[in-house]
This record gives sequence, structure tokens and C-alpha cells, in this order.
Amino acid sequence: MLEPSRWQTLWRQLGGEAPPGSFDELRSAYSGPERHYHGVRHIEACLAHFDRWRHLAEHAPLVELALWTHDLVYDTHRQDNEAASARRACQWLGEAGLDEHRTALQELILATCHQQEPQGADAALVVDIDLSILASDAVVYSAYEAAIRAEYAWVPEPLFRAGRAKLLRQLLAMPALYHQAPLAERWEEPARRNLQAALTTLESQSA
Repeated sequence: MLEPSRWQTLWRQLGGEAPPGSFDELRSAYSGPERHYHGVRHIEACLAHFDRWRHLAEHAPLVELALWTHDLVYDTHRQDNEAASARRACQWLGEAGLDEHRTALQELILATCHQQEPQGADAALVVDIDLSILASDAVVYSAYEAAIRAEYAWVPEPLFRAGRAKLLRQLLAMPALYHQAPLAERWEEPARRNLQAALTTLESQSA
């Protein structure tokens, strides 16, 4: 479970206090019934990886806040989830009197769009942790793919298969999925293996 005490401690590390109601809002958002993957367990997994790799961060509290909030808004019908999540998280910074962190936090959250190379060690760490699921064992990865399908249940099967296959090809075409060297060493190969297997399955279903 997401821990309110950890949330409060994080804000004190940033130099302020958690905005009133912020934890309840965050927990409610991640507990939505439509969050088959992008929910509480995803954030818990991200924080667990962060606890192991915190030493790679330049500004650890901001990296942690980005991981807590990067999927705060998640609606498969819209195209601006990361930007909307960043706006809400930055509003909280303003409420806490921590406006000096707005630009950095926004950049960290927007990096999870995975549209370009992350800029800086902290963005690389956020991006790598966000994609850690790709390097899971085959059973966990298969469950992840099923959860993503459930989040897009409103999309007809042929369209979903085509869109998902396109995304998998884009990921496989990236020069590197992971950017922090210790994580790339552990995760790059199994992630590519999972992605290729998922793509092969989709292509066989579409044949």
C-alpha cells in the first residue's frame, strides 16, 4: 500500500509540507477501477526500485516525487496524461511554497512520455524505473500486457493489435531502452526479449 507517512516525509525533504488532501487525492486516483496497470501496484513497484537505486539520483526527493505523480492523471481516451499529471503535481508544489522545483519536476514527469532521450541523470532514472516492468520475467510481463489491454478495453481488437504492435516496434527501434548504466546492464536484454515475444504474438494474431 502507498504510505501516507512516506508521502509526508518526502515533502519535508523537499522543504515543505504535503498540501492538505494531496495524499487522499493521489491514492484515489491510483485506485480507480480502470487502473489495471497504471495504479497503486505500479507506483509501489517504482518506489521499490527507487529505494534500491536512489544513489543514482542527483536530487533524490524530486525523482521520488516524479515517480509518485507521473501517472496521477491516466485516461486512455486522452493524449496529454503526462502533461496533466505534471500540472497537478506542480500545483501541489505551489501550494507548499516550493515553486522553485516546478520546472525540474515538470521535466521529469514529461520524460515519461518516452518520446525522446531523457535529459540528465534524474530524468534517466525516472524513465528507466517507469519502464522496469518491461524487463520482468515472462509471466509478469504477460500479465502486464493483459493489464494494458484491459485499460484499452474500449478499443476494438484489430485496432488495438495494430496500435500495440506499432508501439512495440518503436520501443525495439530505440537505441537504448534504459539509460542508467547499472539498470541497462540488468534490464536491457530481458526487456527486448519480452518486447520481441509480445510483438511476434501480435503479428501472428493479425496474420
